[in-house]
Amino acid sequence: MFADGALAGRVALVTGGGTNLGKAAATELARCGASVMIAGRREEVLEEAAAEIGEGCSWVAGDIRKGAERLVAAAVEQHGRLDFLLNNAGGQYFVPAESITTKGWRAVHRLNVEGTLAMCEAAYTLAMQPAGAGTIVNVTVSPHQGFPAMAHTGAARAAVEAFTRELAGKWAPDGVSVTAIALGRLATESLRKYPAELWRQAAASVPLQRLGEVEEYGWLVALLASPLGTAFSGSVLTLDGALDNWSGPWPPPDLVREGQVPTEERRPAA
Repeated sequence: MFADGALAGRVALVTGGGTNLGKAAATELARCGASVMIAGRREEVLEEAAAEIGEGCSWVAGDIRKGAERLVAAAVEQHGRLDFLLNNAGGQYFVPAESITTKGWRAVHRLNVEGTLAMCEAAYTLAMQPAGAGTIVNVTVSPHQGFPAMAHTGAARAAVEAFTRELAGKWAPDGVSVTAIALGRLATESLRKYPAELWRQAAASVPLQRLGEVEEYGWLVALLASPLGTAFSGSVLTLDGALDNWSGPWPPPDLVREGQVPTEERRPAA
């Protein structure tokens, strides 16, 4: 999608960068010429991913919930700067809303809200404010109008979008942009571990009638890491194939007639 070297000279830190979407984003950033550091909790996973991504990628093990400053400091120490932070790390689990325990609710919010906010503040304080420039991208989820079996993460990601907008305004005078990406249903390795029927139904629920590709996520991240990315500060960019606008397959089965969706009859032009 982008020319080789498009991000040359840029330094990026990707949390949750050892697997799935984080790895895809880190791969595209490195392919575009950025120096990338991936962060996560499992050293062996990070080491393997960094080797696969290539010489432009390094890694640091740590937990965003209690080690945000150390992760940012590692990137600054190794590269002398930090231009781009992708807060990709997060997590949740399937559970009906009425079955969410206090412990489970707090765990999801501590990771997705508190961990993400801690990374934002560490990047701003230790690297971007002193430099007078920088871009932070936070990852949230789509659809926004409801998230069955994941009410806890829906609430957490809504909080992330709220403070994304607030920080964008607060830090703009210092040259720091803050943006969010709301992800729909993508064909990650994690999703493929579920029964085939489940991910086929997931694809059918998207108006575009397919799952998103992880490379598409990487392309959007690379765009936001470019100079154009700052123009999106305060925005939530939704990458979901129109899932946020629809709750069922397209076209709706009960509206199809002979394979087509009926349209209003129009009078012929005079």
